[in-house]
Amino acid sequence: MHRRAFLIGLPLVAAGCGPGEPVWAPEEFVRRVAYRDPGPAQLTLFTVRASSDDSGAHTGLMINASQRVIFDPAGTFQHETIPERNDVFFGITPAIEQLYLSFHARVTYYVIRQDLVVSDAVAERALQLALAAGPVPKAACARATAGILQELPGMEFIRKTLSPERLQEQFAKVPGVVTTEYREEDDNDRFRELEEYVPEAGFDASDEIEAAAAAQ
Repeated sequence: MHRRAFLIGLPLVAAGCGPGEPVWAPEEFVRRVAYRDPGPAQLTLFTVRASSDDSGAHTGLMINASQRVIFDPAGTFQHETIPERNDVFFGITPAIEQLYLSFHARVTYYVIRQDLVVSDAVAERALQLALAAGPVPKAACARATAGILQELPGMEFIRKTLSPERLQEQFAKVPGVVTTEYREEDDNDRFRELEEYVPEAGFDASDEIEAAAAAQ
């Protein structure tokens, strides 16, 4: 659960404890890549766990509302073609969803995925809460995600915790949650997934990337 410290297209030195580093992609960049999955409104809780002892390492939340985003609090996932605003990543197509999974799953870690179909109103509420939640301090990914979930109807029982696995256990008690496991056997260089990622055909974010860099 290491806090990323970067601006779009510009890696920076990692920050220490304290508030997360603010990141704010330009409006045109966000609007251009906006994507809404054709399936039902849905919340997907991702829990990264160590293969050695099943301890929790990270928490993320994908939200399919008026658009699909991933709230990745205090994480290290990032790519210059995927706009971010304070821990919320936009334009989460199936290809980017897979990139997110592959980035976290490797020989030493696997991902527990918990899907929950919700109403449009609940999904939109979760989206707005995620947009207001970041940037999240280092090591507070589970706590920040729990803070969103406990504000949603039927999930008021969820308590804030610093433990990703405990949040996973709480979320499993919500009626309708479907749990699956995702594993990969590649080595520990998860950043290779990002380096080798090729944006989908026809995508060109060069103007937005340059604008983001100039703004800093």
